[in-house]
Amino acid sequence: MERAMRRSRQVLDRENVCAILDSAGNGVLSLVDDTGAPYGVPLSYAYDGEDRIYFHCAKSGYKLECIEAESRCSFCVVGQDLVMPEEFTTYFRSVIVAGRISVVTDSDEIQLGLKLLCDKYSPGVDTEAELSRFLKHVVVLRLDIEGICGKEAIELVRQRQSAV
Repeated sequence: MERAMRRSRQVLDRENVCAILDSAGNGVLSLVDDTGAPYGVPLSYAYDGEDRIYFHCAKSGYKLECIEAESRCSFCVVGQDLVMPEEFTTYFRSVIVAGRISVVTDSDEIQLGLKLLCDKYSPGVDTEAELSRFLKHVVVLRLDIEGICGKEAIELVRQRQSAV
Protein backbone atom coordinates (compact mmCIF):
# COMPACT_ATOMS: atom_id res chain seq x y z
CA MET A 1 0.00 0.00 0.00
CA GLU A 2 2.97 2.32 0.16
CA ARG A 3 3.13 2.70 -3.62
CA ALA A 4 2.55 6.12 -5.05
CA MET A 5 -0.71 6.28 -6.94
CA ARG A 6 -0.14 6.78 -10.66
CA ARG A 7 -2.97 9.31 -10.93
CA SER A 8 -1.99 11.42 -7.96
CA ARG A 9 -4.54 14.17 -8.72
CA GLN A 10 -7.28 11.67 -7.93
CA VAL A 11 -6.02 10.78 -4.43
CA LEU A 12 -8.52 11.51 -1.67
CA ASP A 13 -7.33 13.22 1.48
CA ARG A 14 -7.60 11.56 4.89
CA GLU A 15 -10.84 13.39 5.75
CA ASN A 16 -12.62 12.04 2.66
CA VAL A 17 -11.17 8.56 3.16
CA CYS A 18 -12.49 8.49 6.73
CA ALA A 19 -15.88 9.82 5.60
CA ILE A 20 -16.21 6.98 3.09
CA LEU A 21 -15.19 4.37 5.67
CA ASP A 22 -17.69 5.83 8.14
CA SER A 23 -20.62 5.98 5.74
CA ALA A 24 -20.37 3.06 3.29
CA GLY A 25 -22.62 0.11 4.04
CA ASN A 26 -20.27 -2.69 3.10
CA GLY A 27 -16.96 -3.58 1.51
CA VAL A 28 -15.09 -6.55 0.10
CA LEU A 29 -12.55 -8.27 2.31
CA SER A 30 -9.89 -10.04 0.25
CA LEU A 31 -8.02 -12.93 1.80
CA VAL A 32 -5.82 -15.80 0.65
CA ASP A 33 -6.27 -19.43 1.68
CA ASP A 34 -3.58 -21.96 2.56
CA THR A 35 -3.09 -22.88 -1.12
CA GLY A 36 -2.63 -19.27 -2.19
CA ALA A 37 -6.10 -19.08 -3.75
CA PRO A 38 -7.73 -15.64 -3.44
CA TYR A 39 -11.04 -15.19 -1.65
CA GLY A 40 -13.05 -11.97 -1.66
CA VAL A 41 -16.15 -11.68 0.46
CA PRO A 42 -18.55 -8.75 0.87
CA LEU A 43 -19.05 -7.82 4.51
CA SER A 44 -20.62 -5.23 6.73
CA TYR A 45 -18.04 -3.53 8.95
CA ALA A 46 -17.39 -0.77 11.45
CA TYR A 47 -14.45 1.64 11.29
CA ASP A 48 -13.18 2.91 14.64
CA GLY A 49 -12.16 6.28 13.18
CA GLU A 50 -8.47 5.60 13.71
CA ASP A 51 -6.68 2.48 12.54
CA ARG A 52 -8.99 -0.49 12.98
CA ILE A 53 -11.94 -2.02 11.18
CA TYR A 54 -14.20 -4.57 12.87
CA PHE A 55 -16.23 -7.38 11.33
CA HIS A 56 -18.20 -10.29 12.73
CA CYS A 57 -18.71 -13.78 11.39
CA ALA A 58 -19.77 -17.30 12.34
CA LYS A 59 -17.52 -19.33 14.62
CA SER A 60 -16.33 -21.52 11.75
CA GLY A 61 -16.00 -21.28 8.00
CA TYR A 62 -13.76 -20.59 5.06
CA LYS A 63 -13.09 -16.96 6.06
CA LEU A 64 -11.57 -18.08 9.36
CA GLU A 65 -9.55 -20.78 7.60
CA CYS A 66 -8.09 -18.14 5.29
CA ILE A 67 -7.27 -15.82 8.20
CA GLU A 68 -5.54 -18.68 10.00
CA ALA A 69 -3.44 -19.38 6.89
CA GLU A 70 -2.53 -15.73 6.15
CA SER A 71 -3.28 -12.61 8.18
CA ARG A 72 -2.45 -10.12 5.42
CA CYS A 73 -5.55 -8.79 3.75
CA SER A 74 -7.08 -6.03 1.69
CA PHE A 75 -10.43 -4.35 2.19
CA CYS A 76 -12.13 -2.26 -0.49
CA VAL A 77 -15.06 0.10 0.03
CA VAL A 78 -16.90 1.95 -2.72
CA GLY A 79 -18.38 5.17 -1.41
CA GLN A 80 -19.87 6.32 -4.70
CA ASP A 81 -20.38 4.70 -8.09
CA LEU A 82 -22.52 6.78 -10.41
CA VAL A 83 -22.63 5.26 -13.90
CA MET A 84 -22.43 7.90 -16.63
CA PRO A 85 -23.34 5.95 -19.81
CA GLU A 86 -23.04 8.92 -22.16
CA GLU A 87 -19.47 9.53 -20.90
CA PHE A 88 -18.44 5.85 -20.86
CA THR A 89 -17.31 6.14 -17.26
CA THR A 90 -18.39 6.14 -13.63
CA TYR A 91 -18.08 8.91 -11.09
CA PHE A 92 -16.60 6.87 -8.27
CA ARG A 93 -15.01 7.31 -4.87
CA SER A 94 -13.36 4.35 -3.23
CA VAL A 95 -10.98 3.36 -0.46
CA ILE A 96 -8.57 0.46 -0.26
CA VAL A 97 -7.13 -0.63 3.07
CA ALA A 98 -4.23 -3.03 3.54
CA GLY A 99 -3.36 -4.62 6.82
CA ARG A 100 -3.53 -7.68 8.97
CA ILE A 101 -6.67 -9.32 10.23
CA SER A 102 -7.07 -11.37 13.38
CA VAL A 103 -9.68 -12.90 15.62
CA VAL A 104 -10.36 -10.74 18.66
CA THR A 105 -10.01 -12.70 21.91
CA ASP A 106 -10.21 -9.95 24.53
CA SER A 107 -13.78 -9.79 25.87
CA ASP A 108 -13.76 -5.98 26.22
CA GLU A 109 -12.61 -5.57 22.64
CA ILE A 110 -15.20 -8.08 21.42
CA GLN A 111 -17.85 -5.92 23.07
CA LEU A 112 -16.30 -2.79 21.53
CA GLY A 113 -16.31 -4.29 18.03
CA LEU A 114 -19.91 -5.44 18.33
CA LYS A 115 -20.98 -2.09 19.79
CA LEU A 116 -19.38 -0.24 16.87
CA LEU A 117 -21.21 -2.52 14.44
CA CYS A 118 -24.52 -2.03 16.27
CA ASP A 119 -24.06 1.73 16.45
CA LYS A 120 -23.41 1.86 12.70
CA TYR A 121 -26.20 -0.44 11.51
CA SER A 122 -28.80 0.09 14.25
CA PRO A 123 -28.28 3.65 15.49
CA GLY A 124 -30.48 4.66 18.38
CA VAL A 125 -31.67 1.09 19.00
CA ASP A 126 -31.01 -0.53 22.38
CA THR A 127 -28.84 -3.46 21.31
CA GLU A 128 -27.79 -4.88 24.71
CA ALA A 129 -30.27 -7.78 24.62
CA GLU A 130 -29.36 -8.60 21.03
CA LEU A 131 -25.65 -8.56 21.82
CA SER A 132 -26.11 -10.87 24.80
CA ARG A 133 -28.18 -13.28 22.73
CA PHE A 134 -25.67 -13.61 19.87
CA LEU A 135 -22.37 -13.18 21.72
CA LYS A 136 -21.84 -16.94 21.98
CA HIS A 137 -22.48 -17.45 18.27
CA VAL A 138 -20.18 -14.91 16.64
CA VAL A 139 -16.51 -14.17 16.22
CA VAL A 140 -15.28 -10.61 16.06
CA LEU A 141 -12.49 -9.85 13.61
CA ARG A 142 -10.18 -6.83 13.69
CA LEU A 143 -8.31 -5.47 10.69
CA ASP A 144 -5.30 -3.45 11.82
CA ILE A 145 -4.75 -0.86 9.10
CA GLU A 146 -1.19 -0.67 7.80
CA GLY A 147 -1.90 1.30 4.64
CA ILE A 148 -4.86 3.18 3.27
CA CYS A 149 -5.63 5.14 0.13
CA GLY A 150 -8.66 6.67 -1.47
CA LYS A 151 -9.29 7.63 -5.06
CA GLU A 152 -11.99 9.44 -6.99
CA ALA A 153 -12.88 9.80 -10.65
CA ILE A 154 -11.02 12.55 -12.48
CA GLU A 155 -14.40 14.03 -13.39
CA LEU A 156 -15.14 14.61 -9.70
CA VAL A 157 -11.75 16.27 -9.26
CA ARG A 158 -12.52 18.58 -12.20
CA GLN A 159 -16.00 19.38 -10.83
CA ARG A 160 -14.54 20.36 -7.48
CA GLN A 161 -11.81 22.48 -9.08
CA SER A 162 -14.27 24.32 -11.31
CA ALA A 163 -16.49 25.09 -8.31
CA VAL A 164 -13.64 26.91 -6.57
